Amino acid sequence: MNELTRIKKSGDLIQVPADLLIAIILVVFTLIFTLVPPLSDLPVRVPVGLVMVLFLPGYALIAALFPRDDDLDGIERVALSFGLSIAVVPLIGLALNYTPWGIRLTPVVVSLSAFTIVLLTAAHLRRAMLPDEVRFKVPFRRSLNSVKEEMTTNQTSRVDKILTVILVLAIISSISALVYVIVTPKQGEKFTEFYILGPGGMAYDYPTIVASGEKSTVIVGIVNHEYEIVNYTMTLELNNATIMEMEATLDHNETWERPITYVLDDPSDDQKLEFLLYREGNFTAPYRDLHLWVNVSATGISSSAASKENLAERLRLV
Repeated sequence: MNELTRIKKSGDLIQVPADLLIAIILVVFTLIFTLVPPLSDLPVRVPVGLVMVLFLPGYALIAALFPRDDDLDGIERVALSFGLSIAVVPLIGLALNYTPWGIRLTPVVVSLSAFTIVLLTAAHLRRAMLPDEVRFKVPFRRSLNSVKEEMTTNQTSRVDKILTVILVLAIISSISALVYVIVTPKQGEKFTEFYILGPGGMAYDYPTIVASGEKSTVIVGIVNHEYEIVNYTMTLELNNATIMEMEATLDHNETWERPITYVLDDPSDDQKLEFLLYREGNFTAPYRDLHLWVNVSATGISSSAASKENLAERLRLV
């Protein structure tokens, strides 16, 4: 109690150390550029997210465990920060896997941010309880003044100054190149997924044996992997006659999945029910096509009774 009273009187709780303050700002930036649209679509989310995943949780943990200046040196703190982050993040993901939220973007980012903020708060409190001369501090100002002194003093030769400038520029260029590679990944193969599922959302139980005039339902899905916005047109055809037509405009990596209900009126066996997908209004040839072979019985014959006569469903995906 006396220690807490001394801390309150000294104002140490108000003065947040620079390294902890920078870490808190990076956590806030991560939340903003990851979860808040349209900022979440900016490329800056990638480097900020990497720092959040690979460094900040471990740094916060090290700061809370070792508040004294002589506990660890700078290199050890940096190395342990990376190592503990790599160990802690999967454990948080494993814990989320057993919660109702699961391992998704929002729960993972919020959990990592809360974990880091709690440990940074604990690190601040532990440092505040120590005398000022033994607290760990990142010597930002001293390092900057040292660099300025090295660059401006007459004792440093011109060659040394040039080499120092080249080294700084090389480091900046390397970091810039790394960020560019991360935020502008190489495009992979361009393609579109086109699939049909049974009414239960699984790749079986297709309505291949139906009665004339009876409603049938399948689920049609389109996934755009074309690295651009694409306008799709899907038509359902039986014996070259169009039954229905639907349109969808999808961004890259966007999924369109809808239940499609239709009625077949022409009683006959081995009819080809085609699902044709066209792209950007080009109807000369389908971009993707699927089909089911269906048996349509006369009105009044139960489709469930007919299905017992043919248990093998015939589906061909082309």
